[in-house]
Amino acid sequence: MLLDLKPLFSGSRDTLSVEFEMDLSELNFLGVKPFRSPVAISGKIVSRAGIVESQLDCKVSYVGFCDRCLKETTVNYIAKINRTIVVSLEDEDSIQNDDVAVVPDMKLDLEDFCYDDIVMSLPTKILCKADCRGLCPDCGTDLNLGSCSCQKKEIDPRLAALTELLKD
Repeated sequence: MLLDLKPLFSGSRDTLSVEFEMDLSELNFLGVKPFRSPVAISGKIVSRAGIVESQLDCKVSYVGFCDRCLKETTVNYIAKINRTIVVSLEDEDSIQNDDVAVVPDMKLDLEDFCYDDIVMSLPTKILCKADCRGLCPDCGTDLNLGSCSCQKKEIDPRLAALTELLKD
C-alpha cells in the first residue's frame, strides 16, 4: 500500500489514518511459516510542528512451537511502530538507529515500512503456558501430561560437595 505524504509535509493536513492488512503467509522463519492470518495494521501518520511521525499498531498472530515441549502454540501480540519520517537527511551517516525513515518522493510504501519492525518484534522464546514443564531429557515424555518412569540421575561424586551448599 503506497501512502502519499505530501499533504502532511506541506501542512495541508495534520493526520492520515492508516488501516490495512499485510499478508506475510509466505514468510519462512526458522523453517516455519508462522503467519497463518494477515497482520492487521492500524493507526495514523501525524504531522506536528513540521515533524511527521508514524503511530501504528500491528496486530500479529504468530504460530510457532513451544521451546520446552514442542507443542504448536499461537502467540498474539501488538507490535508498535513509532518512527519519524523525513524527506531527506543532511548527514545520513549520523543517524545510527532505525527510528528515522527517509521518503525522498514523499510516498511511503507501508508494507516495506512495517515489514522489518514486525519481523524484529517476533518473540525469541515461545511457551505454550507459563508453567510448561517441557520434555523429559531422557525419554522425551511430555511432562505436562504426566511424569515419566525414568530414574533420577545420581549426582557426579566430584560435584556432590556442592549439594551441601544448597541445603538450608
